[in-house]
Amino acid sequence: MKKLALHWKIIIGLVLGIIWALLSSKLGWSEFTIDWIAPFGTIFINLLKLIAVPLVLVSIITGVANIGDPSSLGRMGGKTLLAYLLTTLFAVGLGLLMVNTIKPGKLIDEQSRIDNRISYEIWASSEGHPPKDGINYLQDPAFFERAQKITDLSKGDLKDASVAEKMETAEKTKETSPLQPLVDIVPENFFNSLSNNGLMLQIIFFGIFFGVCLLLIPNEKSKPVTDFMDSAMEVFLKMVDLVMQAAPFFVFALLAGVVSKMAGDNIGKVYEIFKGLSWYSLTVFLGLMLMIFVIYPLLMKLFVKIIPYKGFFKAMAPAQTLAFSTSSSAATLPVTMECVEENLGVNKKITSFVLPIGATVNMDGTCLYQAVAVVFLAQLHMIDLTMGQQLTIVLTATLASIGSAAVPSAGLVMLIIVLESVGLNPAWIAIIFPVDRILDMFRTVVNVTGDATVCTIIAKGEGMLNYKPQENPSETFDLES
Repeated sequence: MKKLALHWKIIIGLVLGIIWALLSSKLGWSEFTIDWIAPFGTIFINLLKLIAVPLVLVSIITGVANIGDPSSLGRMGGKTLLAYLLTTLFAVGLGLLMVNTIKPGKLIDEQSRIDNRISYEIWASSEGHPPKDGINYLQDPAFFERAQKITDLSKGDLKDASVAEKMETAEKTKETSPLQPLVDIVPENFFNSLSNNGLMLQIIFFGIFFGVCLLLIPNEKSKPVTDFMDSAMEVFLKMVDLVMQAAPFFVFALLAGVVSKMAGDNIGKVYEIFKGLSWYSLTVFLGLMLMIFVIYPLLMKLFVKIIPYKGFFKAMAPAQTLAFSTSSSAATLPVTMECVEENLGVNKKITSFVLPIGATVNMDGTCLYQAVAVVFLAQLHMIDLTMGQQLTIVLTATLASIGSAAVPSAGLVMLIIVLESVGLNPAWIAIIFPVDRILDMFRTVVNVTGDATVCTIIAKGEGMLNYKPQENPSETFDLES
């Protein structure tokens, strides 16, 4: 029998996890599921968190250091990085606009959201930091009975936790200065940042700073370090690969545990969970389609002009198809380069420089999805993120995209970073896991299309674009290779 592909195994695992959660909810086995199956899902989250911090650090350092000699980087390098940064910021902004307009997390029943909110506040208390919006449901005695049903805490424990959190919120608010977010990005002790996942922005800052400094020292001095970082990067990517090989089993436990915790023995709540998930998927999908069919063609129209709308998509069809099927912009890179060179007429000097950088640092689809996912999960738990917290999502998602490996589902690892940057529970990725794989395929198409768009714009600006329409570009590619 032909070996089953990993993504099909993961899909089977998540379907079985949901079926098990439904059965355990109907038969009253939720407690067994939570005690004996859900812990394996926690192990999966812990493994991803274990890999996330060093992966981001090493990826950012290698991504920046591999740009090349800054003296020879010149105008083209600056324009390339600026273009990728702007499209990424725009993608995150579009994601936030979509999720704040549609509000998918608010489209499930209020009782389920109240239960989610209480669970969030209990988690926040156990982690030692207050709810992000300053509101505390555990202060209201009306919710104590409900809170006791979903936790082992007594009323006294709940009351003490709520008061302590409220006092901490007031103290932090009083001491915060307007520039405190900027101060918080620069670490005073890098090793402390490594041991605290909530300080991810500091790790990203250090990675960029370290990589820039590698560019500024002689090559004979920097080469041993960059070689080490490249090797370390391969090790961490292998870790991701090994964890993902066991993902089908972990996903079963993760889905079974999360759905059981959210639904309890009330099977009706499962319907509400997946109703919200469908609205979330639609929000992400609409955002991604706007990027592919409106934003990128508009940029081409403004800055390139000579390539028609249909001509661009005909030229990129082989790369987009491969990106959709593999969910990997790195695996698609050779075909992307051939499409851009042969069909769009971009000079090889441009593609060999711009596209590999894009496969590393340009993750427009991933960033858009992260922005929607974080705000959706906050809405699902009745958390109103402030504009400042949403700007933190923009900054973290943009910077984390530099370290987002161009392999399937790497965005999930980065989503953990973004959730932790605004003080939300990283285990919530389990809620959106059922639809992640199909959305990941569309995200990769956005990433590859964005790389090609920026590459073509840079080529036009450098006078290295020679577009000649072809009758059927897809015939020039062997997609089996």
